[in-house]
Amino acid sequence: MPDLDRVAVFVDAGYLFAQGSVALTGAKKRRVDLTLSPQPAIDALKQVAGQRAPDCKLLRIYWYDGATGGTRPTVDQAELAELDDVKLRLGFINSSGQQKGVDSLIVTDLIELARLKSISEALLLSGDEDVRVGVQIAQNYGVRVHLLGIHPSRGSQSHQLLHEADTTSEWVAADIASFLSVREAPAVAAAAGGASPSFAPDATTLSQEEATATVETEVADYVAGLSDVDKDGIRVYWQSERGVPAEHDRVLLIRCGAKAGRQLTRDEIKTMRTAFRNLIAESAD
Repeated sequence: MPDLDRVAVFVDAGYLFAQGSVALTGAKKRRVDLTLSPQPAIDALKQVAGQRAPDCKLLRIYWYDGATGGTRPTVDQAELAELDDVKLRLGFINSSGQQKGVDSLIVTDLIELARLKSISEALLLSGDEDVRVGVQIAQNYGVRVHLLGIHPSRGSQSHQLLHEADTTSEWVAADIASFLSVREAPAVAAAAGGASPSFAPDATTLSQEEATATVETEVADYVAGLSDVDKDGIRVYWQSERGVPAEHDRVLLIRCGAKAGRQLTRDEIKTMRTAFRNLIAESAD
């Protein structure tokens, strides 16, 4: 017989970042302007799960997010995937920068775990009306669902979802500040969704030799502007992924292309990526 005394945690990362930034600053911030500390975030979720389901063991934490670089995770996502008790589940980001496919993943997992009697309780961090059907069906299988919101949850969560949950609780700004912060000077500029890079060329178009030197200088300036947290995250990313993380690669292509005054050649892109990898590696020494 499966062990019924287990709780699983389901996290809609889009809701966490969007409403978390509102709680911290009073306004919604871009993801690129925010810094997540993965382990403290997971620890905070485990604490709430322990409070809501004190007699249950943790099955795992499911973290749902959109993939901005095809199927490759971002640096933050790769860091989370490396942590104990965490399963990363990725939807996608469309050309308008909207997260798609995440709600259906949450609903599917919630229903399946309930149907298989793998869990007796669930902690859900989300605000979307679309996950309500998953809550209803899981409850029909005997699972108690605890809804966690972010202040003001009455304004950031579906009223129908709030009414459906067995219990509700709320994180305030002080809770969010323990693992989420706003960058003082964001070094990474967001490119919309998975759109192809574009640039505003300078008046002068550089030769290949000049462009190569300019690319190396631009990469060095970019890396120098990254925080130690950013660099540590990239090195963690390389434990499971290869190449320059998509969110950094897009920005470098834009910045270096603008400096060169034209689209970079294949060799120049290779130079750009090699310089980035070398500088991040050297910064660990």
